[in-house]
Amino acid sequence: MKIVMAIIKPFKLEEVRDALNSLGVHGLTVTEVKGYGRQKGHTEIYRGAEYAVSFLPKLKIEVAVAADAVASVIEAIAGAARTGQIGDGKIFVMPLERAIRIRTGETDGDAL
Repeated sequence: MKIVMAIIKPFKLEEVRDALNSLGVHGLTVTEVKGYGRQKGHTEIYRGAEYAVSFLPKLKIEVAVAADAVASVIEAIAGAARTGQIGDGKIFVMPLERAIRIRTGETDGDAL
């Protein structure tokens, strides 16, 4: 089992969710985050004053999947989140040692 974590632009969430649903991935966690990479933020003008926005709003999506589904999940997320512009995000894959469904006590693959 693996955790696939993706940092994406906020307006791409529905497209990513639909892409994952089409693969049969029905559970995901979404967190609002802020950060920067090569994009390095931008400047904005507010009431005539210019100021720098260093941390940009992003969404972090976390999905627990079986190891054999990782490649298709990555492809679905990348395809749905891609705009071709800087700041599209990143995808990280981490091992998942154990999963337990609290309500039923199911473990590992059955809990996903």
